[in-house]
Parts: sequence; structure tokens; C-alpha cells
Amino acid sequence: MSFGISVYFGLDNTKEENIKLLKEAKELGFTRIFTSLHIPEANYDVLKVEVKEFLELAKDYDMDIISDISPNTFKFLNLENMDLKGLKNLGVKTIRIDFGYSEEEIALMTKNEYGLKVQLNASTITEKFFKELDKYSPDYSNMDALHNFYPRVGTGISEECMIEKNKILLDRGIVPCAFVQSNNRKRSPLKDGLPTLEAHRGLDVVEAANHLIALENQSIFIGDSLPSYEEMKALSELKSGAIKLDIEIMDKNYAIISLLNNVYTSRTDEARDAIRASESRLKLNGNIIEPFNTVDKDFGDITIDNKNYGRYMGELQIIKRKQKADERTNVVGKVLEKDLYLLKYITAGRSFYFNISNLSK
Repeated sequence: MSFGISVYFGLDNTKEENIKLLKEAKELGFTRIFTSLHIPEANYDVLKVEVKEFLELAKDYDMDIISDISPNTFKFLNLENMDLKGLKNLGVKTIRIDFGYSEEEIALMTKNEYGLKVQLNASTITEKFFKELDKYSPDYSNMDALHNFYPRVGTGISEECMIEKNKILLDRGIVPCAFVQSNNRKRSPLKDGLPTLEAHRGLDVVEAANHLIALENQSIFIGDSLPSYEEMKALSELKSGAIKLDIEIMDKNYAIISLLNNVYTSRTDEARDAIRASESRLKLNGNIIEPFNTVDKDFGDITIDNKNYGRYMGELQIIKRKQKADERTNVVGKVLEKDLYLLKYITAGRSFYFNISNLSK
């Protein structure tokens, strides 16, 4: 799991703002930077001055600099078309194929001798594209894929579209990545945010990113020009590859809270009625779970088996179907209504963890 920012030279931010953004992102553990070098609205006189200085600093920080490329990009940088060595010398580590290249040329790029990674447009790939690409034996291990962002309201892709595209990619071992928007400074000229999913337009950064993680994206980028430090910090605190569930708890017992403060994996032998945490009984650390709140159970309730269940004591579940009360099982909390939709993604082998919203109240 990795996180990234986006930088657009010659557009909204001053050079100083871009450098400050870079430094803050580095401090927070961000490792990737997306940049576009052919934005029609950009001031290209400013862009040409700033781009090399910024890329040099990002290279010093060992950031993965991703540049979308087309024949126009090379022309702008005074490079020959497909001069990958020239891009490498500038500090670019990943080239995102925008337009203007055949499947044969893309396959050739994946086998470049300069250590550059190739990134596909995850939003536009198809099975037909890969069948053609396969003819030229690309190095899929040197490839990932980043979805588009969508500046115009109503044009972001649907969840169904992302699921379809991500499945095509994951079946080939290609990591999918996507954008969330910032609610701080939105990029010109439309300033309506730059999310991948239309459903995320206007949504909080962490809420959107958590959904993208649930959809198996493995890098999350903030698409807009100048995210706030608070947005970046909150994003950096998400746990790698795991779905975060905001919950309320019924009891602030130490043993219960200790169990809830772990990352869990959904068992591969999926139960019909509940999501079962694989590791919870192993994390008791000698604690005894006393009977408490042994009531009827509803969708989204979180349960932990108490000492009356013998060797099942410590079994943690998230309920998927209503169940009758059982004196052996405590209802210790519930998933907040806003996050109930996330439960459908916690399938066999998926990781999840809890954020206790009422712990300090």
C-alpha cells in the first residue's frame, strides 16, 4: 500500500507551495508523485522553469515520480520521442501511457534498460487491449495501472466499472491505483475535485480512500492541487491493504478494547452468518472475557465470545444475519451505519480493523 500526491506545474500553486507540499508528503510517508506535463490550461513558460527543479528535489527524496507521457511530452521536454533515458535522468521513475503508443511500443517500454516502470490507464484497459499486448510478450512484473481522475461533474466512473477493470488487472498480477479528491484547494479550471469514482466527489479523503482500498486499489493518490496537511496525515494513517470500520462500543472493558485494537483477517472458510476474524482467539493474552450484553444480534453488530463458550472464548465476529441472544456471546459494539456497506467487501482473506468512535466520550 502506498500513497501519493499530484503536482501540476504552471497551474494553481506557486513553486514554493509545490515544494512545501513535497516536503510535507515526504515527512508523512508518501512515496509517489503523479504529474502531468500536458495540461492545456497550464502556463508553459512557468512550467518549463519549475519542472526540472522540482523533479530534482523529488529525486533527492527518492520519491516515485510518475509522469504521463505522449509524443507531446517528449517534445515539451526537448527530448526525442520515447527517449526513456532522458526521462530517467530528469528523475521520472514511472511512465504512465496516455496516448500515441501502440501495444508493441508499450510492450517494448516494459523491458527498458533504465529501470523505468510502466503504468497503464486503469480506467480504459480492456480484455481486447491485453490480448493484443500479449502478442508482444510485455514484462507484466514491471507494470502497474492508475485510474483516471475526472474534473467534470458527472463523468467519474462507477464502482461497477472499477470492479470490472480491477479484476482484469489483478488477474494479470497488475496493481491497480486510483485518485481521491481534496476538499482544500481544488484544481483549475473547473475546481470540482479530481476523484476517480463519481460517488467520491465532495467526499472526505479518508472515506473515499477507504472505499478504494475495499475495491482492491493498492496506491491512493490525492488528485487535487494542494491538499491540506490534515488530509494527508489522515490518509497516511490508514493501515496497509485493510478496510477501516468506524464503530461504537458498548463496554470499555480493557480486554474488549485490547481485542478490538488489532488488524484481523476474514477466515477463508467464510461463514454464512458472520465475518469471522481468523486471529482473535490467539490475541487474548491471558485475558478472561466475562459475560456482558448477551442480547439479540443484528447486521453490523460486533460480537466476542465469552468464557461460557469454552475454547471459543475470544472469537470475534461481525454479524451478517440476525441471530438470537446467546449467553455465551457478548455484543460489544456495532459498525456505524455509514460503514455498513463496507462489510460486503470483507470476503475470504480480506483484512479489516476498527476505529472506535466513542472511546473518549
